[in-house]
Amino acid sequence: MKKMPMTSVTSGTGIEVLPDLYCFNVQIVNIAFIGNPRESNEFVLVDAGMPDSESMIMEAAKERFGENAVCKAIILTHGHFDHVGALKGLLKKWDVPVYAHSLEKPFLSGESSYPPPNTDADSGLVAKMSSMFPRHSINISSHLNILPEDGAIPVLPGWRAIHTPGHTPGHISLFRDSDKALISGDAFINVEQEKLYEVMTQKQEIHGPPQYFTVDWQAAWDSVKTLAGLKPQVAVVGHGLPLADDELTTNLDKLARDFGATEIPENKK
Repeated sequence: MKKMPMTSVTSGTGIEVLPDLYCFNVQIVNIAFIGNPRESNEFVLVDAGMPDSESMIMEAAKERFGENAVCKAIILTHGHFDHVGALKGLLKKWDVPVYAHSLEKPFLSGESSYPPPNTDADSGLVAKMSSMFPRHSINISSHLNILPEDGAIPVLPGWRAIHTPGHTPGHISLFRDSDKALISGDAFINVEQEKLYEVMTQKQEIHGPPQYFTVDWQAAWDSVKTLAGLKPQVAVVGHGLPLADDELTTNLDKLARDFGATEIPENKK
């Protein structure tokens, strides 16, 4: 995938959400490093950022975990271009397993492309531009591992994968019961992703998944309800700044309640 010029004011910055959970922004999307650099130089990467951003991600890993940083595995919330953009480049440097839900396999093995975007989902410029975004399948079959159906994540004891479909068929979120830490991917986000100014400035506002690429709105709503029911205390989202405590629980509960009125595009109701 060729590098895309879209960016935001937070690109290249990181936030330590917890001692072993680090959110790093790559142009307009977040990735997460799971691992405590005070205890080990090893980490698991969640998602792989924008196209051609592998150098940026590897440098962030070194800054966080030191020159001898070791990636143990990569976990994908889903296979959209802004979450797998640097994946092939990273795998050339880090020969590690990649884990994803079984329903994402066609989009990660060269079998199927994602459906065309809904460019009329919103009047915002990003929604109108979405027809230019890559949606073709990539092929990482040699590294791809399907997550167990029980939600266990082999390389992350204590965390579990929760199937949160709607944005894509095999979208997952990651949750740790011990401290109620959540990585939501695009199941819900903290910026109005359809509008260019909001994306560039990263204005905080909780929303459901990006409208232009979401394929099943009832499933997306059910997924938000599922995540709200977990009562997470911190959340790293796919787009926008992390959320925590009352700000997270209050806004997520409101999103789950009002989703049908506020999130589903008019041409999908």
